Amino acid sequence: MYSRVWNAELQRKLAQFPIVAIQGPRQCGKTTFAKQHLSGWTYLDLERPSDRRPLEADIEARLRTLGDHVILDEAQRLPELFPVLRVLADENRAVKGRWVLLGSASFDLVRGISESLAGRIAFIELPGLQLQEIFDSSSSSQELSQVVQDRWFRGGYPEALLQSDDLARFDWFEAYERTFVQKDVLELGMGVQTSTVGRLWAMMAHGAGGIWNASSFGASLGVSYQTVNRYAELLEGSFLVRRLAPWHANIGKRLTKSPKLLFRDCGLMHYFLGIRDRKTLEVHPMRGHSWENFVVEGAITRLSREKPGCKFGFWRTLAGAEVDLIAEQSGKILPIEVKLHTSPVASDLRGLAQCIEDLGCSCGVVLHGGLTTYSVSPKIQAIPAAEFLTGQTELPL
Repeated sequence: MYSRVWNAELQRKLAQFPIVAIQGPRQCGKTTFAKQHLSGWTYLDLERPSDRRPLEADIEARLRTLGDHVILDEAQRLPELFPVLRVLADENRAVKGRWVLLGSASFDLVRGISESLAGRIAFIELPGLQLQEIFDSSSSSQELSQVVQDRWFRGGYPEALLQSDDLARFDWFEAYERTFVQKDVLELGMGVQTSTVGRLWAMMAHGAGGIWNASSFGASLGVSYQTVNRYAELLEGSFLVRRLAPWHANIGKRLTKSPKLLFRDCGLMHYFLGIRDRKTLEVHPMRGHSWENFVVEGAITRLSREKPGCKFGFWRTLAGAEVDLIAEQSGKILPIEVKLHTSPVASDLRGLAQCIEDLGCSCGVVLHGGLTTYSVSPKIQAIPAAEFLTGQTELPL
């Protein structure tokens, strides 16, 4: 069993708030994480009738009987829970670390919380397994490279990552897609066409790394761009895709105003792209976009955890100059470019150099597919993506 690096954040927030919500995609390991690090707590699964029905009968009485230190899994399934938690939390605001809520649909959970629990709850977003969590620090450079390649191809869902058989992994992703489209989407009660959501989800994999264009997707699906945006919000709110906002600055240049589309898990993206084995990935036309997606998502995850309050975007001019990720904290901006190339040079990084100049940044980094750290120019440092994503390199922010 892997030890998640979010435990310190969980314990810190439990010491500050009566309630902590752990969010993330279905099957990312939220339940295992909570049970592993809160082993003495009472666990209730609100998708299990034997746990849910006694709670539904009288929420307040049941919670009072259970006392503190209770984990409530899939909490968004019971919206009536949130007002009761507010009442109980307010009875003794000095007591912290009383309940942990787990949820895989952020919009339902956040809506319930915003209406009832504002100021009483902290959030943790738990993704799939990260390289920091599966990497052995005693490994050689070649072993590290293998770990990175495996994580990139397989993705971060624990069950998919641990499957050694490619066919079994593909079957797991197929079941995951079916469960989400045929069960989760319907239970969210948003009045959507499940078949259209499924088709849009698959189409998004082919558009990953590109600029989001709802009208184009709508034309292909035969629906309006408003419908596409609504369905995209559903997928985004379920932690399955990300629409990375463009970075705007008053620099006198015309910048792209549309977000960039990313898949939150590259293994799931490979499933939709029909990439069933490593050999196919090596020659697939989406290989470069897949690597960029993998590294950008990993960088956002690490920076979000280690630099709370960090903001993210991407930079692209209408002339075509682009930087894959912009991270900003406390007024300091760090442009990050991603290259699959093992030894990028200055001519590969003209967009990064222009971004550094236009935004007045002190430095920028390129995360590459090699194993060597070196200076490309006085303001551009080349860092192996493997070292950055495993936490071996200090954050230049």
